[in-house]
Amino acid sequence: MHFVTFNFKNFHKFGSTFYDYLALRKKYFVDELNWDIVHDDHVEMDQYDNPLAHYSVVIKDGKIVGGTRTAPTSAKWGDATYMLKDVALGKLPKIPAQIYTDDFDTDQVWECTRLVVSSELKSMREKLACLSLIFDGVIKETQPLGARHLIGLSQYTFPRIFRSFGYDCRRVSEPYTCPEDGHKYAVLMMPTAKGFVETKEAA
Repeated sequence: MHFVTFNFKNFHKFGSTFYDYLALRKKYFVDELNWDIVHDDHVEMDQYDNPLAHYSVVIKDGKIVGGTRTAPTSAKWGDATYMLKDVALGKLPKIPAQIYTDDFDTDQVWECTRLVVSSELKSMREKLACLSLIFDGVIKETQPLGARHLIGLSQYTFPRIFRSFGYDCRRVSEPYTCPEDGHKYAVLMMPTAKGFVETKEAA
């Protein structure tokens, strides 16, 4: 497995990689988790897939097996800002608005969304390796652009996993249960540099 990073300026150099990532998102979020989000028969794509977005995907044997989308919290494209801010503004009513109370607007804090690891990876070892590679790519892509922290709404158990990778990942919100898939999610935050600082995590 290896990661590939790209954005709207250069995704054409990677063949069908971008489309295949959108297809993996559709398979996972729509077909497997039953999320009611915009899609067609092949791909899932939303307002945050715009020229301000960057991507890190993992490839195994020529096939996309994982990836995520990231953009700075200073991003604004039309009526969309970044996902968590739009949640707080009530633009995404399926997610509780009170889950996010910060209001970043900086190139130093980047949001990660649509994180997916393919269910075709059967072993936990492979899944963790894929997740680690996804964020190796995110760090490589965003640090030169000023990123110092990452935030995102993700499974609330993930801090333990990211800490095993060396990142001081913390929950910064209470978890909530998604009515569509029954999973618990919370806002997570971690620095783009590895290492640990003792701070109090949200309960």
